[in-house]
Amino acid sequence: MRWALCAALVFCTAAAAQPYPTHPVKLVVPFPPGSTPDIVGRTLGAKLQEALGQPMVVENRTGAGGNIGTEAVAKAPADGYTLLISINGPIATNKYLYKSLPYDPDKDLAPISLLASAPQMLVVAPALGVENFGAFIGYARAQPGRISYASVGSGSASHLTMELLKGEAKIDLVHVPYRGFPPAVTDMLAGNIQAMFTIIPGVLPHVRAGKMKALAVTALKRSPLAPEVPSVAELGLPQLESLAWIGLLAPAATPREVLERLSAETMRRMQAADVRELLGKQGFDVVAGTPAQFQGWIRSESAKWARVIKASGATAD
Repeated sequence: MRWALCAALVFCTAAAAQPYPTHPVKLVVPFPPGSTPDIVGRTLGAKLQEALGQPMVVENRTGAGGNIGTEAVAKAPADGYTLLISINGPIATNKYLYKSLPYDPDKDLAPISLLASAPQMLVVAPALGVENFGAFIGYARAQPGRISYASVGSGSASHLTMELLKGEAKIDLVHVPYRGFPPAVTDMLAGNIQAMFTIIPGVLPHVRAGKMKALAVTALKRSPLAPEVPSVAELGLPQLESLAWIGLLAPAATPREVLERLSAETMRRMQAADVRELLGKQGFDVVAGTPAQFQGWIRSESAKWARVIKASGATAD
């Protein structure tokens, strides 16, 4: 009996000492399959599976601007087996756009790494007859309330970036929110919408075909995907820098050693040439920083967009 008890204790001790992870890890993506966060999540998942020796299972839990999937992770056991792939909204801006959230992004989640970021492109309908950014601002000032702009949803990066431009340039545009990217592009191609901020690869084919006119990219330097389009810094408005971003997080009480291993492996694997090439085609630059760097980034983004949301009165409704 004593022998059996000792054997059981040895077995349990050995099991407890096994390095993380010992079984499959779930990556929650709070956006649909095929979306950019989903592509980044599956790319990272495949790399971490190689590094950690356990399956990385991607689960898409959509709804409420990413809040549903984010809540699921925030309230999951803090053991490193449920992780979150998130964009700006659920982590940095939704807390200002919604009257209440079922989780606290600052207290319930632990940053692991900022994975990738990408600028947006300002595109307008050719029928508007403006050839450059300055002409667009001039037209908007001369015709207040006559230009309608699309966003992929109230409170989205495409919405808030245009609100930032409106405030900086002192122009009046009419916001038309859509449920996602495809219907917004369809209406713009049909001539029902005159302007939009969006991720570059999504509209670049239409720009190349002459169906949309590209006026600026919201970065401090030009994009390799569209080197002919000026950056907002070149246009004298560096404060219009606006990056879509994707990061990896875990429940807040996840053990430090688990977070450190995930961070180290994520930074190493995201720097792989094939990952850079794949995400580059999506318009994203690999960042892959430390938890502390990601935490600082979230705070900076939250403060910046809180000011824009307050000034514009933007909501997620």
